[in-house]
Amino acid sequence: MTNRRRFVQQSLAASTGVFYIAKTSWAQKSPGDTINVAVIGFGGRGGSHISGYRGQSKDGVRVAALCDVDQKVLSKGIAGFEKDKLQVTGYTDIRKLLENKDIDAVSIATPNHWHSLASIWAMQAGKDVYVEKPVSHNVWEGRQMVKAARRYGKMVQTGTQSRSSREGIGAAAKWVQEGNLGKILLSRGLCYKKRGSIGKAEGPQTIPDTIDYDLWCGPAPKTALTRKRLHYDWHWTWAYGNGDLGNQGIHQMDIARWFLGEMALSPRVWSLGGRLGYEDDGETANTQIVYHDYEKAPLIFEVRGLPQSKEAKDMDKFKGAGVGVIVECERGHVVVPSYSNAIAYDREGKQIKEWKGSEDHFKNFILACRSRRVEDLHADILEGHLSSALCHTGNISYRLGKQAQPDAIREQIQGDRFAQDSFDRMGEHLAKNGVDIKQNPITVGPPLKFDPETERFIDNDAANAFVRPPYREPYVVPEIS
Repeated sequence: MTNRRRFVQQSLAASTGVFYIAKTSWAQKSPGDTINVAVIGFGGRGGSHISGYRGQSKDGVRVAALCDVDQKVLSKGIAGFEKDKLQVTGYTDIRKLLENKDIDAVSIATPNHWHSLASIWAMQAGKDVYVEKPVSHNVWEGRQMVKAARRYGKMVQTGTQSRSSREGIGAAAKWVQEGNLGKILLSRGLCYKKRGSIGKAEGPQTIPDTIDYDLWCGPAPKTALTRKRLHYDWHWTWAYGNGDLGNQGIHQMDIARWFLGEMALSPRVWSLGGRLGYEDDGETANTQIVYHDYEKAPLIFEVRGLPQSKEAKDMDKFKGAGVGVIVECERGHVVVPSYSNAIAYDREGKQIKEWKGSEDHFKNFILACRSRRVEDLHADILEGHLSSALCHTGNISYRLGKQAQPDAIREQIQGDRFAQDSFDRMGEHLAKNGVDIKQNPITVGPPLKFDPETERFIDNDAANAFVRPPYREPYVVPEIS
């Protein structure tokens, strides 16, 4: 029997039982010792995690374990290490992985609904954590992650790698906050990224026998698979994903908030949009506007999954950005068109300054694991929680919305600065894609008042039901005091 087969069988045999909190081995290590990392979930983004840590092998970092609920994915991952004559232990059950006292840190790239539970369990087991964005699937569990990091004294890095663009985006944000373009009027995030139809399944689909579906569902409802593809397309279903707002858009939401310097959730939010241009098994919006009514300046986020027009392949651009951020100020604006650079323009559109540069986000995490200083993290879990939750509160308004005609929508949003412009441009974009918003009405959510201190909506039970939804036993996110 090969090592790979033995690893898979061992992890399958341990797929049930009570989660065990193990004592970390890191406390007994000196800062120069090897840090053993486990990557959890690597059918997609997790592959970059593996590469990111393997690239630091000369700096005392070792990928010591892999964990994935899909045996096919796990076996392929282990085979890659065996090919390079490297040892790695495989697990299908995260609980058995966390019992391994030799693991110092975990790197999580599972579907969104597992991020919080996996992170907190790992912290309770004495591990530091790198967790992909969005860090949470709902508002409440994100705050529990922050509490757990502080209670257990763990380094928790969010996978918003733009935060490691200190000489690029970070320097631009500081320059704007110093008033070099005058007062900030608006911080606008854009996620113009093509997302085609995922098709329509004819009834419940068969779960591949290589997948432990109970573990895959984890804290979320365990229901029949009603989309053609289990992997990745979970992004577009509410039970497991958060739409492109919480998939790609979380990066730009984080940058937009970074420029504003806000360290709390917005006191008022609304959203409108729809899943337009095709009919499929997806539930989340592919076209959306979110309005966060901060006192200093609004943060508006725009999602577009359809191309420039029905005949086009390219996506829209606005002031030079497609997936990016635009910060409007009194004396000009700044465009962030990528993960690592920013450009300032004066009121006449002339370029006046540019910033470039980024550091390795995975390396920053490892350095903080060694220093044990939260301030060394470029994307501490608090930053990740706030930016993720801005996506969640926007989606909550959308999910509580009702279809409305354009004139009624304009009347509702007329008092909010810059909202009309975003809505009008969205209507023009949809028309070019053959979508008449009079014939295919937009869903408009109610303006929701929010208490940033308690992180709950004010006098709105329906909205608060989304803040902390129920979990499925035994995969319950702990409440951290």
